[in-house]
Amino acid sequence: MTWSLGYLPPREPMLLDALHLSLGRSLYLANAFEMKCRYVLRIINLVAAVGADPVADLQQAIATLPNDKLLGPTLQDLNGHMPSSAETADLLHAAKKARNFIAHEGAGAGYVSDLSREHIIKNASRLRTAVADLARGDNIVSTWCHGIEEPREPAPKHLIDAYPQMIDAWVFGPFGSLLDSAPARS
Repeated sequence: MTWSLGYLPPREPMLLDALHLSLGRSLYLANAFEMKCRYVLRIINLVAAVGADPVADLQQAIATLPNDKLLGPTLQDLNGHMPSSAETADLLHAAKKARNFIAHEGAGAGYVSDLSREHIIKNASRLRTAVADLARGDNIVSTWCHGIEEPREPAPKHLIDAYPQMIDAWVFGPFGSLLDSAPARS
């Protein structure tokens, strides 16, 4: 078949709907992660611009900011500016890879009418691995965003600790316990 949709109905319509809901939620998180990375880098660059020309007004300082970059170069710049360990850099790199998988391959399960239960669960398990990596990186960048937006408030440790599990439950809740026994593959 050459068309993405045809006349044949899905073999597993409810499970396929769960996969598509999880894919949509994953894509939302992937986009939010990338936007937060750009935001943190913009703030870093704005602080540097104001420091370089303290008499410039805000509009002039904003005009000197570089254009946004793709996620890879953005993370490379962030790693150069943010105090981070090798472990943090590795987590952010894994999150970038996960974001790319979600954005470019996550929905590539196959033709809707051909997908078996096993194939859908296998694809969802691969997606779950990527979402876990994305959640860990997003947790780091979200903590940085909190530090920018609420500089006098401590980071909410309870949210930071619960975040990966919250993401997993939100993204994969439509599958119930089906994925808990499925082996994860990357």
